[in-house]
Amino acid sequence: MAARLDEIARQAGLSKATVSRVLNERPGVSPRARSAVLTAMGVLGYEPPSGLRPRSSGLVGLITAELQNPVFPFFAQVIETALARHGYTAVLCTQTPEGAGEDEYVGMLLDRAVSGIVFVSGLHADTTIDVSRYEDLRRQRLPIVFVNGDVPGLGVTCVSCDDVAAGRTAALHLIGLGHRRIGFVGGPLRYSTSRRRLAGFRGALRELGCGDGEELVELAPFDVEGGQMAASLLVERGATGLVCGSDLMALGAVRAVRRYGLRVPEDVSVVGADDSPLMPFTDPPLSTVRQPVQAMGVAAVRALLDEIKGRPAKAAEYLFEPELVVRGSTRALWASSGGEGAAGPAGDPNRMPGRSVVSSKDT
Repeated sequence: MAARLDEIARQAGLSKATVSRVLNERPGVSPRARSAVLTAMGVLGYEPPSGLRPRSSGLVGLITAELQNPVFPFFAQVIETALARHGYTAVLCTQTPEGAGEDEYVGMLLDRAVSGIVFVSGLHADTTIDVSRYEDLRRQRLPIVFVNGDVPGLGVTCVSCDDVAAGRTAALHLIGLGHRRIGFVGGPLRYSTSRRRLAGFRGALRELGCGDGEELVELAPFDVEGGQMAASLLVERGATGLVCGSDLMALGAVRAVRRYGLRVPEDVSVVGADDSPLMPFTDPPLSTVRQPVQAMGVAAVRALLDEIKGRPAKAAEYLFEPELVVRGSTRALWASSGGEGAAGPAGDPNRMPGRSVVSSKDT
């Protein structure tokens, strides 16, 4: 390395100390000196560090979780379209258990000198991971934006669905329908989205005097099989309503309910999360809490392009409000039972302050 520094310094006409500062991306180096070092390295046949390579003006990396969950292809479509409107091409990298991981994709994208990277529900959403991988990217001055999964203190803009509000909204919907035995089917708590949705769920139950649902919480992978496994345990404990951490988990919950010889929504109501494409066409059509994917994707692209152009907004987490979408997988408990509901007098919907009630006799 010392011999290379000598060689590069002679070719560039600079001191070894200056060359070292350029290669290590230290402050206090003029643009002219930096350019001279890069030119010297090119003449000598040395490959510059990834952080010093010129950025490709037309490529942006897009790293998503595996596309099994239909909400991620939806995010990819929105982000790709928004980038294309501004003259950028997305390089889509999809993580799979058998394929390349996030770190491998980042290395590949750096080799292609992308202008920036959007991470959608990546490792950044895992509260247990080592964030130094992202600190390295910040040191290289690579523009990056997170979608769903803020990392406090990192100085990276994050665009998120308000997951606390999502968990709360789903729980309030079921409480308003007379349910009191409400279960939570969530993903692993190492993910910030799971923690927040569970916090919103419990907050709604406590607020309306329904306990905190501690005995009716089951965690599992974010897929159909995970939802089925967790929901089976909750149905065995007498849950009449299920709040799920994703639409795929909700579909697994519907399967679990039916395997017990019960019906959705007549016996058990199920609420999903995300409002993935095709959820209106499931059997029954899935009630869910919609994640505003279109608005979030456009906002993520806007934040990234502002940083690429040298006018970044203040790094912060920007929360987008979810929306309850009521379809056929939820139903009033008293409409099914013809009375107060399985919870007894506490299930009387008229005890819910500020809520209008339409009884089965009115329909």
